[in-house]
Amino acid sequence: MTDTMPDGAEGPLSGVLVADFSRILAGPYATMLLADLGADVVKVEGPGGDDTRSWTPPARGEVSTYYLGVNRGKRSIALDLRDEADATVARELARRADVLVENFRPGGLAKYGLDYAAVSARNPGVVYASISGFGSGAGARVPGYDLMVQAMSGLMSLTGEPDGPPYRAGISVFDVMAGNHAVIGVLAALRHRDATGRGQHVEVNLLSSALTGLVNQSSAYVAGGVVPYRMGNAHPSVFPYEPLPTADHDLIVAAANDGQFRRLCEVLGIPEVADDPRFARNAARTEHRDALRPILVERLVTRPADEWFELLVEAGIPSGPINTIDGGFAVAERFGLDPVVVVGEGERAVPTTRHPIRFSETPAGYALPPPGLDEHGAELRKWLEGGA
Repeated sequence: MTDTMPDGAEGPLSGVLVADFSRILAGPYATMLLADLGADVVKVEGPGGDDTRSWTPPARGEVSTYYLGVNRGKRSIALDLRDEADATVARELARRADVLVENFRPGGLAKYGLDYAAVSARNPGVVYASISGFGSGAGARVPGYDLMVQAMSGLMSLTGEPDGPPYRAGISVFDVMAGNHAVIGVLAALRHRDATGRGQHVEVNLLSSALTGLVNQSSAYVAGGVVPYRMGNAHPSVFPYEPLPTADHDLIVAAANDGQFRRLCEVLGIPEVADDPRFARNAARTEHRDALRPILVERLVTRPADEWFELLVEAGIPSGPINTIDGGFAVAERFGLDPVVVVGEGERAVPTTRHPIRFSETPAGYALPPPGLDEHGAELRKWLEGGA
């Protein structure tokens, strides 16, 4: 498939053609990560475009920053699947693709001949990834939006103050998690195809991603029979592991083992506290957190957060300020992580967040800015209608 690659594209997935029939967040995030790694991603949109194109504010010019955040590195073709000519083009793209990613409601592509059974009959090597809210069984009829899954999975019951209402996370956390799981599934299936020549159907759903992503909270229920509850910013199994007040701002302090806690007490000038039987071990500290917290706060409020941060990090104690998003990028810059890259040139140049994985031999690339609707439609139709 290398003849389809945009100029300058390279990376560990160079030569892999991805037919992207997804929209909104989970699917587009997954296909953007694949594009960063060198895959040629063709974004198939309906005549009205991906819904997120109009999700404003905020916007950069007239384009939603939401759309810009998950669609770099792709080429766009607008196809009305209800039109047979356009559906034929879509089926040809699916026939040529190494990977197809879709997040229609389960079964929604069958009437266009674009479901897994139909596509794999014409393209046995295809890795076909489906992302849904609640799977393709009994939950198939339920629309899958991240907010619903945050509620239904139990995450919201864990988020907020103990005596307050449940809250959603500040991002669509399970859409992002499911997108990552889709990428893992696609890469594993490509490895299997390389070994056997056979493609397969990879299914990811937001609820399953949520339940595995709740990690220790899920295990508390599954393995321990305990239903966790909201604790604000506190941790159910570790203390201190939460924001604590200083002379000016709250500071995250995460002394997650006995050695870290002892060093914390030394930095705070209260080394004797680490020998108190109520606080000497993590389980005891967690049990007696109400007694320990004011002892720590009494010392922390004598200095500002930035001073404590430097002292604690120097002593090997995890801590950090509570930043706004701009502060998060500033920290990444300070640590040399170069969090922002620019894709495109001139008026099309768009600053975007760097791919999170570093490769020593095949770095991520940023060849194309997020495409305009049907920006590459003419060239793609010519290629797909030309036969191969």
